[in-house]
Amino acid sequence: MKYKVTLNGRTYEVEVEHGEAQLLSEYEAIAPSAPAAPAPAAAPAPAAPAAPAAPAVTAAGETVAAPMPGTIIDLKVSQGQAVKAGDVLAILEAMKMENEVMAPKDGTVAQVVTQKGAKVDTGSPLVVIA
Repeated sequence: MKYKVTLNGRTYEVEVEHGEAQLLSEYEAIAPSAPAAPAPAAAPAPAAPAAPAAPAVTAAGETVAAPMPGTIIDLKVSQGQAVKAGDVLAILEAMKMENEVMAPKDGTVAQVVTQKGAKVDTGSPLVVIA
């Protein structure tokens, strides 16, 4: 393999074969020329579209929030459905684990705020129970 090495202003062209180096040529390094004028600045990229806003909680009642960030892989309830404390409302996948989000009290589902496949953060509203 051939290499060019610059050391103390001198450039050496070296060939290495089977662990032995052989000097092919040696010459003065050429000082770099003045830098070219900078290219005009590119126009700023258009701003990325804003992420769709999470659906707003419009129903009155107790909001059940996501306990951790993840993806809603299944919703077990629908609006108007009666639930008892401990019933599974949704399945949240986080860190390759399926986590059940359960109803904290007896009541009726007043609003399903999220949807299957939605990415949620900790504290994102999932369901409202009246």
